[in-house]
Amino acid sequence: MAAKPGDATSSGDVSAEPPCKSAESADDADHHSHPQHQAGTHGHAGSTGLYSRATLGLAVGSIGVVFGDIGTSPLYAFQAAMVQAAKDPMTDASIIGVVSMALWALFLVVTLKYVLFVMRADNKGEGGVLSLMALAGRALGRRTRLVFVLGVVGAALFYGDSIITPAISVLGAFQGLHDVPNLESLASPKAITFASFVILVGLFLIQSRGTANVARLFGPVMLVWFATITLLGVVHIADSPNVFLALTPIYAVNFIVHHGIVGLLVLGSVFLTVTGAEALYADMGHFGRWPIQASWLFLVLPALAVNYLGQGAFALKVLAESQAHHTAFASQDWFFVMCPPNLRLFLVVLAVLASAIASQAVITGAYSLSQQAIQLGLLPRMDVKRTSETQSGQIYIPQINSLLMVGVLALVLVFQNSDNLSDAYGLAVTGTMLVTTILAYIVVRHMWGWARWQAWAMCAPLILLDSVFLFANGLKIATGGWLPLTLGGLLFTVMATWVRGTQILTDKTRRDSVPLSDLIEMLRARPPHRVPGTAIFLTSDPDVAPVALMHNLKHNKVLHEKNIILTVLTAETPRVPESDRIRIEPVSDDFKKLVITYGFMESPNVPKALGLCRKHGLKFDIMATSFFLGRRSVVPASQSGMPLWQDKVYIFLMRNAANPTDFFRIPPGRVVELGAQVTV
Repeated sequence: MAAKPGDATSSGDVSAEPPCKSAESADDADHHSHPQHQAGTHGHAGSTGLYSRATLGLAVGSIGVVFGDIGTSPLYAFQAAMVQAAKDPMTDASIIGVVSMALWALFLVVTLKYVLFVMRADNKGEGGVLSLMALAGRALGRRTRLVFVLGVVGAALFYGDSIITPAISVLGAFQGLHDVPNLESLASPKAITFASFVILVGLFLIQSRGTANVARLFGPVMLVWFATITLLGVVHIADSPNVFLALTPIYAVNFIVHHGIVGLLVLGSVFLTVTGAEALYADMGHFGRWPIQASWLFLVLPALAVNYLGQGAFALKVLAESQAHHTAFASQDWFFVMCPPNLRLFLVVLAVLASAIASQAVITGAYSLSQQAIQLGLLPRMDVKRTSETQSGQIYIPQINSLLMVGVLALVLVFQNSDNLSDAYGLAVTGTMLVTTILAYIVVRHMWGWARWQAWAMCAPLILLDSVFLFANGLKIATGGWLPLTLGGLLFTVMATWVRGTQILTDKTRRDSVPLSDLIEMLRARPPHRVPGTAIFLTSDPDVAPVALMHNLKHNKVLHEKNIILTVLTAETPRVPESDRIRIEPVSDDFKKLVITYGFMESPNVPKALGLCRKHGLKFDIMATSFFLGRRSVVPASQSGMPLWQDKVYIFLMRNAANPTDFFRIPPGRVVELGAQVTV
């Protein structure tokens, strides 16, 4: 596949993110390179019993990590929908209609779309909007502007989701204190804000230590959570068994048809029941498709459905009592008031734990998405730290952690309760889901080879469903929907600026550079002074002479005995097997080209990859080798491909990018940086 500038964070004259080349050779082997994915999807390697136990273990693990977000939706989703529904006179049909919309959102959006359809569109076992973008690009044979824009929009909105989820989940959990007897004084807005700050700040501070030990508790805690919400639902369904009418979609349709704008507002709030569905797809690489599907179908979906039925039945009972006593129907925190008063404090504590787990899930997702974005060239290099020696998915990115913490705490301080945030939440999620469906259509049509009518028959209803939800949430722009749009717009601008600036800088460098073949001929004609040892020059374009090499010849007037032109590329697959990691191409007696390829879920480790060169006959002592990096000092230009403000944004991002020595894990004492000033 031809090189595509901006696709990846491969090495280069290190001021810019270089072009990427997809490693086609990695496609076949990569499917088996991820042990967790393999355990979750293949059972032939061992006995049925071992396979069953492995699948069960992954299923329990997925309950904590994958379903924390969607599992805590009952804290606020039904209540938010009922607040909107109360704008019209409340009737039994209205309540049943709200419950019906909630149930069918779970059936259609999560079960049909994600669990049964989209999760099949995995990129060598990995999911998520950027994995799907890479897969769609490979399906088309290139990354088109449409695929790029869709991927960046989806990623930007996911970051908005990552900021809103911790705030709304923790605030929703602490609001249960309003209904705990004798603790009403602790339920003031200031007290809830302070308590939320303590939990969230603590959560972000422990990220640098890794969450492997705490994560072992996620599954059991969420099992207790789902058992609790199921029990609450079962107990209260008896309050009004006719709530089972909500299982027929006609009540949902009737509510939307007969309630006009209120019906759409309720539909937008009902969508909160499926927030977190994207996590099922994004975390597929950690657990495998079958464990996630099994957990959803046999535990999480029944628990959520029963709880929403229970909340609806309890609301029907309250409505009947208010009608009997001729009093106004009062909207309540339906989730917590279902619990007996003497047990509500326990439920609040459990809800806080579950909301922290939900927050951890999206924080981890933001790290993974950021790593993909860095490797795919959508963001500048950042310091990616591994917090586990055995689990590849356990990473920590300090810059992302700090930005998320500031954003989450700002939302808690400004909005102060989950009701105020609910209008902002849906728009970020619906936008990401619509992007996922469109990209899935490209994969179905061009990679799976479905006929056009088959692809449309499958995807058109899902696109229509996502569009309806997006329109319904779009009605709430003035009351909070502006927030994810603003966050998404800022992040889209950052990513688009980085990609465009990198492209301009790469093109400018290519125009001003000397082809490597021409340089070799010039060196043969006028040999420079030779010095012993090996020099490795990092570059994004192996066909032109690296800037560092040209500066070394110009200023030091020497050439090493052995010279390696090194390029680090990122494949559009999650991982690349060690057998396909390196490719060596002799150019002349003095020069060799070395290409190291990583998947977009991997962190580059150049010294480790260089160790593989011995198997290919390229031997050298890394501690006697000099790494030459070209560092550019970029200044804005009055005439360039971007406006001046965008030039300044790009320069700011570049100056704050991670040091390439650290990013590629090169021994600092072996690095020589040679700089130059360029305009962009």
